[in-house]
Amino acid sequence: MSSKTIDYLNIGLMLFACVLAFLLPFELFLFSYAVLGPLHYLTEITWLHKRDYFATSKFDYVWLVLISVLLFLFSYLFTDVPNAASICILVSFALGLGFVIFDVFIYKLLVGFLSLGLALVIQKTPFFFFTFGIFLPTLIHVFLFTGLFILFGALKSKSILGILSIVVFALCAISFFVYTPEFSFYHLSDFVKSRFDKSGFALVNQAILYILKLGEPSPNTVFHTSIGLGVMRFIAFAYTYHYLNWFSKTSVIKWHEVPKNWLISVVVLWVISVGLYAYDYGTGLVALYFLSMMHVLLEFPLNFRSIIGIGNEVKSILQGKANA
Repeated sequence: MSSKTIDYLNIGLMLFACVLAFLLPFELFLFSYAVLGPLHYLTEITWLHKRDYFATSKFDYVWLVLISVLLFLFSYLFTDVPNAASICILVSFALGLGFVIFDVFIYKLLVGFLSLGLALVIQKTPFFFFTFGIFLPTLIHVFLFTGLFILFGALKSKSILGILSIVVFALCAISFFVYTPEFSFYHLSDFVKSRFDKSGFALVNQAILYILKLGEPSPNTVFHTSIGLGVMRFIAFAYTYHYLNWFSKTSVIKWHEVPKNWLISVVVLWVISVGLYAYDYGTGLVALYFLSMMHVLLEFPLNFRSIIGIGNEVKSILQGKANA
């Protein structure tokens, strides 16, 4: 599949996800998170593993896996340790940068200790709570980093269609806050609401309402107002397109080219994961939490590679114009 075809496909997928998010915001999110999400985690982790997680050392990823274990323990077992889970996320984020820019282990270790110290100092600030406690493992991961991947690809390939896809991506996101219809046919059932409550994602919705000063950050606003639906549409779009974008680039990144036993294991684990969500959404969330968060943490070095790549491409373009 050519890069031009992939760009057209991705623009189409953005519009598809946008329309579905407008029509069925809560339902789309729950479906994408339970069905597309686990397959994305499993396939991306195997793909990252083949590429040494884009770190400078083959075994850097072990530290991120260990922090993922701590993150699970602090989230579900040792919940009385204040801010521990968020501290794990900040430290792993800093380590992701250290694993990209440093070759010497002692420097990477120093980054870990410095970031831990920083986390302990700022852990009671609103910035820390919202950035590392709520947004980094959720919307920053699925929306901002996805946008950066698209931008990096467009700059690297010098593709006009790629740049257009960034514009469409941004316009789709903005549309949910500009156009907030209350469709007469849409009714949030108790079945869907109960499962969304179990997901715990209402906290993300409320945080957006609070940060952007869109309305009272309460359950009533989230579920029963037009702006609450607008926020949910944005979240549903961000998650759904994040997953669709990954699968649309199969021919480019070739995540499916793994040993046959790996691929079979991925399919089996995916079926089990979807089955757990179907049995009980809350059970699925707990069972998949470790895998979900581990894939977020393991992607941090790649996120920084993309940011650095964007900087290099912009620098190259500016130098080219200066020399013209």
